Amino acid sequence: MRRLLRLLSLLFVSPATAAVPVEQPRVLHIYPHDTSAFTEGLLIRDGWLYESTGFEKHSFIQKKSLATGKTVQSIAIPPEYFGEGIVDWGDTLRSFVWHGGQGYVWDLKTLRQTGTWTYTGEGWGMTRDDRNIIMSDGTPTLRFLDPKTMKVSRRLNVTLNGQPLALINELEYVHGEILANIWQTALIARIDPKSGRVKGLIDVQALWDKAGTTADGAVPNGIAYDRKTNRLYVTGKYWPYLFEIALPAAR
Repeated sequence: MRRLLRLLSLLFVSPATAAVPVEQPRVLHIYPHDTSAFTEGLLIRDGWLYESTGFEKHSFIQKKSLATGKTVQSIAIPPEYFGEGIVDWGDTLRSFVWHGGQGYVWDLKTLRQTGTWTYTGEGWGMTRDDRNIIMSDGTPTLRFLDPKTMKVSRRLNVTLNGQPLALINELEYVHGEILANIWQTALIARIDPKSGRVKGLIDVQALWDKAGTTADGAVPNGIAYDRKTNRLYVTGKYWPYLFEIALPAAR
């Protein structure tokens, strides 16, 4: 309970009013993860793990074996940029950077750059539903983008117990909910994509402890859902493990 209260205080929410349910994840399997990866974006497509990493001169988009964590394809982001989230759409990947408003379009099979796009503010995480690409920017507001134009079609204000929830980072769309890492905490928020209300929280502190990573910035970040196998995976920056966890209970 003390740990939960500390995490909620980081989110500027009064523990006395913390009424949303909090789940502990059940680990189903543990896979190796690249400990050099400062994970910013994570997704699974056709059985492959795609991961984007951060830091100027060290930002990559990589295709990896899920079972071994080994990289089979890699493309570097221009060295002046700090890479952030990625999302698949059709036969492409879309990515963006933290500062600079620069987005990219990549061929899914070859990782060859095929286009660019722009946006305002910061870029943090991305996911998609069946119609939109959804992005976070560190604020309590998620943007829904038209995949054809990459322009904002609507905005969603996210709240936890009626209060704006900031520091929304990596995203994944799972069974009608947006799952979101809350930066520098062990919490994953379960967000209603219609109302923006946080329906529940997943506390991955036990996984963070098991990762045992003490490097600066090695926080939980990275959620990937395999739509074909109905499996959910989470990791963190520099973590040695990718955890397959049970899907959260329906709410």
